[in-house]
Amino acid sequence: MAQPSYAPSLDPVSVIGAQFIAPYPFEMIIVTNSSGDLLITDVNHKILFKVKPCNTSNHEQRVLLDVDDIPIVMIREKVWTAHSVWKVLKGDSIADSDMIFSTKTPKIMQSKTNVHVFLANKSSSKDLCDFMIAGSWKNRSCTIYKGDSSTIIAQMHKMEPPKRFKFVKDKFMVQIYPYVDYAFVVTLIAIVEAMKSSDTVTDDDVEAFIGGVTQAVGIAFS
Repeated sequence: MAQPSYAPSLDPVSVIGAQFIAPYPFEMIIVTNSSGDLLITDVNHKILFKVKPCNTSNHEQRVLLDVDDIPIVMIREKVWTAHSVWKVLKGDSIADSDMIFSTKTPKIMQSKTNVHVFLANKSSSKDLCDFMIAGSWKNRSCTIYKGDSSTIIAQMHKMEPPKRFKFVKDKFMVQIYPYVDYAFVVTLIAIVEAMKSSDTVTDDDVEAFIGGVTQAVGIAFS
């Protein structure tokens, strides 16, 4: 893969809204707590967004809220699928006609995070993805790429939570590249967090399983 590059300034990434685009790079802090909520702030701890679970008996759901608790998008899991499909819809809608984009894991079992993102205008599941999330969610080192390319639009890295926050489960930072819709980036992170929170099989389990199979095959043919 070629060296990563910034998203071109003449081709801004606007998925949820142009009002969430800045012409410069900046960082956001994302905090998750024991209830599954996400709190998103800038580096000066000014609140930008909140993500809250709003599950039903049939669907795993999250809602992205602005600082005044007004819904921006609904994040909704598609049930009865093997590839962990999530849909993102306008406001608090659950109607497919309001879908903005969807995500899908290309493999049923995978040792690392790999999520493909498809804008709502895709006519076929065989179309190439518009964005891709790849890396290690466990180590908080995922990267978001534009399409299946080396162009990075956002990167995350781990932070240690402040000791005074007793119920903070995790805290990490996300670098947003110039001219990138940061509400879109937050939504993607919320989807992966929801996926990992609901998984009964963790990345560690999959890595251990793959390692065990590899070792067993090596012994069998030694």
